Amino acid sequence: MADYDLHHHGDREVGDGLVDLAVNVRLPAPPAWLRAELAAALDDLAAYPDPTRAAEAVAARHGRDFSDVLVTAGAAEAFTLLASLPAVHPVVIHPQFTEPEAALRAAGHSVDRVILSEADGYRLAPSLVPASADLVFLGNPTNPTSVLHPADSVRALARPGRTLVVDEAFLDAVPGEVESLAGERIPGVVVVRSLTKTWGLAGLRAGYVLGEPSLIARLRSVQPPWSVSTLAAVATVACCRPAALEEAEKLAAAAEADRDYLESGLSALGIPVLGIPRGPFVLIRVPGGTDVRLRLREAGYAVRRGDTFPGLGTDHLRIAVRDRATTDAFLAALG
Repeated sequence: MADYDLHHHGDREVGDGLVDLAVNVRLPAPPAWLRAELAAALDDLAAYPDPTRAAEAVAARHGRDFSDVLVTAGAAEAFTLLASLPAVHPVVIHPQFTEPEAALRAAGHSVDRVILSEADGYRLAPSLVPASADLVFLGNPTNPTSVLHPADSVRALARPGRTLVVDEAFLDAVPGEVESLAGERIPGVVVVRSLTKTWGLAGLRAGYVLGEPSLIARLRSVQPPWSVSTLAAVATVACCRPAALEEAEKLAAAAEADRDYLESGLSALGIPVLGIPRGPFVLIRVPGGTDVRLRLREAGYAVRRGDTFPGLGTDHLRIAVRDRATTDAFLAALG
C-alpha cells in the first residue's frame, strides 16, 4: 500500500504573505454576532464546561433526539472516538479527508482503502465496498474531490453488522443541505458534522456526532472529560439557531456562485475541474503539478497539494473558493 502523509493538511501550505487558497475555511474570522456571543461567555471560563445545551441545540436543529447527539471538539475528535470501535475489517473510501484513516491506524487497526476513479468522476459505487467491511468511512461532499454523493447511494452502504460513518463537514456549504443523512436515524449510520468551515472556527474546535443512542453512549464513555470547551459549546448553540441557519444558507449560495465563477475561469485556461464539485473547493490536475504549486507560491498563492491524499498524485491540486476579486488575481497568476 502506498505511503501517504496522512497528517498533512492545508494549513501547512500557508505562509506569511501568501493568499490562502489551501484551507477550506470560508470566512477569515467568525461573524461579528458570533464573536460577540463568544466574548460574552469569557466570564464563564472559570467553571468546568457543560455541553448539554449544545447537544439540545444540535438535536433541535436536525430533528433528532437528545440521546442521538454527542458534541465533540471538532470532527477530528469524533474520528478518534470512532476509531476506538471494535472492527475486523475497517475500510476508508478515498480520496477523502485523511484523519479518519490516521485515527484508525493510530488505534491499531489494519485499514483497507477503496479508491474511487477519476475517470468516473469520483462517484460512489456501493458495490466497490467489500461486504465484509464492518466500519466504513465516507466523506459527503468529499474532501478533496468536492463530489456530493446521492443519499440513496450512501444509504445503500448501510447493512447489519456494519457501522457507516458519513463525514458531512462541508454539507452546510451546500445550498439546501441536499443529500444529507443528518436528520435520519438509520441503523448503523453515524454522521459527523463540523462548525469550522462555514463559521471560521478552526481554532475553536466545534463539531458533533449523530447516531443511534447505543453508539453515542459508547463514544461518550471514551470521550475525555470536558473535551468540549465552554466557548465551543456556546458557538454550537449560536450556530444552530434559525437565524444562523438562514445566514449559512446565504453563505452557501454565495459560495456556489463563486465556485461556478472559478470553474469558468479555470476552463478558460484549458484546465478542467475533476468530478462535479458541490463544496467550496475544486480539484484539478495539471502536468507538472509540483512545479506549478511552487511557482504559485512564488507568485503569492498557496494551494493544497494533492499527493498526500490516497488515490491522488503530485499533479493534483485543490483550490479553495474565494471571492471573485481574489479568483481573478489567482487565475491571472495561474495563467
